[in-house]
Amino acid sequence: MHPQPLVIDAHHHVWDLDVRDQDWITGEELAPIRRTFTLDDLAPEARTAGVGATVLVQTVTVAEETPEFLALAHGSDLVAGVVGWTDLTAPDVAGTLAALRSLPGGDRLVGIRHQVQGETDPEWLLRPDVLRGLRAVAAAGLVYDVIVRPHQLPAATRAAELLPGLTFVLDHAGKPPVALGTTRPWADGLRALAALPNTVCKLSGLVTEADPRSWTVEALRPYADTVIEAFGAGRLMFGSDWPVCRLAAGYAEVLDVARELTGRLGEDEQRSVFAGTAQRVYGLRPPSLRPGCAPQA
Repeated sequence: MHPQPLVIDAHHHVWDLDVRDQDWITGEELAPIRRTFTLDDLAPEARTAGVGATVLVQTVTVAEETPEFLALAHGSDLVAGVVGWTDLTAPDVAGTLAALRSLPGGDRLVGIRHQVQGETDPEWLLRPDVLRGLRAVAAAGLVYDVIVRPHQLPAATRAAELLPGLTFVLDHAGKPPVALGTTRPWADGLRALAALPNTVCKLSGLVTEADPRSWTVEALRPYADTVIEAFGAGRLMFGSDWPVCRLAAGYAEVLDVARELTGRLGEDEQRSVFAGTAQRVYGLRPPSLRPGCAPQA
């Protein structure tokens, strides 16, 4: 019997409301996820789904969160990488990144993210102080996760053009308007970004961009097909977006949907989407592949 291929979940979150409020979780629609979610909650779902390693991604623009996430990763046999947050406009981004790497779990810092989707300036990524910070991210050998809405894709594209030495990872496929059933101008912006060699995309978050109560795989397919065509399997990675995905689907269901949406790809291409791209782009060393660590049963 052949072992199942390693699956990497390249995008999930955790939060503890007793430690810090998540002020974005407001209103009736988000009420189901307004509670604490921990790695202990995630682990059994991930293991049951065949996921052997994950990337833990920032949720709030609070400096204390990243050291907390690194500490969680340090004590975890599941979290292989952390995408944290730092103030890109601060004068000493390089020093801050070096300090983070010196902490317990600092070896698992693989990227930085800022909630650009919440910025009112559609060209926030092109501000001189932000570009200076992004250069420091590149110099540190980290990647930059881009969380933007469709109207912000042109600025992300221009930033990627200006910084060819930095890998830009587009979260949630640029948040396409699935619920509206339209593809433009999102698709145009996505293709322009994908035309740059230093860009990668996450096949994640689609179920919550649709109507969470009535989505179907076929409704998601035009958006997934656009992403696959634009980036190719070698620059595409699966992410669950747990626990946000729970607004529309459970962990295993999200993985099953991603497999169905990529079902037309060959075996090698699917291995890229579900592990290889994340491992290469983030430089991950999943716990099961580290020296002296036996794979989990």
